[in-house]
Amino acid sequence: MAYQQDIRSGGKANTIKLIRCALWRWLIAMSLPLLLSACDSHEGADAMFIDYQQRVSNVLDIDAPTPQPPPNIPPFPEREERIFAIAETRLGMLDVYALRECRIISLVAERNSQLGKVAAASQHWLYELELWRRLQRCWNGPAAESLDSEDRDRLQRLLQGKTEQLPRVSWNALFGSSEWVGSFSRASRPLSPSEKASLGDDLAALSYLRHMVLNQYNPAWQPTSSDLEAHLQTLQQQPLTARLLRSLLLATQRLDELSQTLEARLADRPVCYKGHPNPRAENLYNVFLTYFIGDVQAYLAELDRQSRAWLEAIDSLLSAYNVSQPSVNAYRDAWLSLESPASPWQQFHASTQRHVTLWQQIWRSCGMMPGEKDPPGA
Repeated sequence: MAYQQDIRSGGKANTIKLIRCALWRWLIAMSLPLLLSACDSHEGADAMFIDYQQRVSNVLDIDAPTPQPPPNIPPFPEREERIFAIAETRLGMLDVYALRECRIISLVAERNSQLGKVAAASQHWLYELELWRRLQRCWNGPAAESLDSEDRDRLQRLLQGKTEQLPRVSWNALFGSSEWVGSFSRASRPLSPSEKASLGDDLAALSYLRHMVLNQYNPAWQPTSSDLEAHLQTLQQQPLTARLLRSLLLATQRLDELSQTLEARLADRPVCYKGHPNPRAENLYNVFLTYFIGDVQAYLAELDRQSRAWLEAIDSLLSAYNVSQPSVNAYRDAWLSLESPASPWQQFHASTQRHVTLWQQIWRSCGMMPGEKDPPGA
């Protein structure tokens, strides 16, 4: 009897277990489409643009554009393509001792230490700056007069070599830093409409780097490690260049999609006839004011301001160098230019102008051009 009761209990437990397993399978099956749709959902600026596309299309009773992925930004040039190979100047103990009056012994010893050998490119730049300044000061001071001809020639050769190397060292300090390269990371997303980002600190960082490049031969200007590293750290906070480029590409893609849809609709039939508004035009005007002027245009204006300021600052910084690498020049011309017709900046402005022109065409045809005549019911 007890045995039969155990069998019944075991069977009941197995039944409950089977029910639970079936329930879990059902829950997983029901949740999976939701999880997948969440992964495919549009967020931030993209959600704003797609909502705008759909609302305009709904009023005009046409199919909304099928959103396509915007172009991806390219990878930043590889390290070996963007960095200069600089022959290391080896100073023997006799060289250093012969130039001891130039006060470079402790500096060279620091550079040759274990920490000095693994120092970041930015710290190597500071070392080369200080070494050049001490050599320059020595050459122009009374210490050089006390050197014999052989040591004076040694000092001259060393100073000339360091003078020629310094621009490439400063270039490597920027393009060899993870902070700068990270600004162009493909692991980035467009700026969101809700972000009220200030570029103040980032622009100050680029300004400081440019000032360092322009004044590296100026003995009266003294850079500090703390200032340099602080500004580089600012650039590391987010991949700002990449985010702005992605924002420009996204805006261009979505505006062109809706512009193409509007052009096809207008080619088929106008919104208004003979300059007379109608209920559809009035509804469209409300969508235009609320979602284009209120949301999209505000985002475009802020993107225009931020990207112009940032790209101008990058151009100013890179123009301060008298050396460059072909791969960086190609990236700069294709992606960072404010003037190249194929650059994201120019494409963004062309798409914006195309879109605005379409709206102007619609409102003029309806006698509802903003600023010229109030729409009916306004």
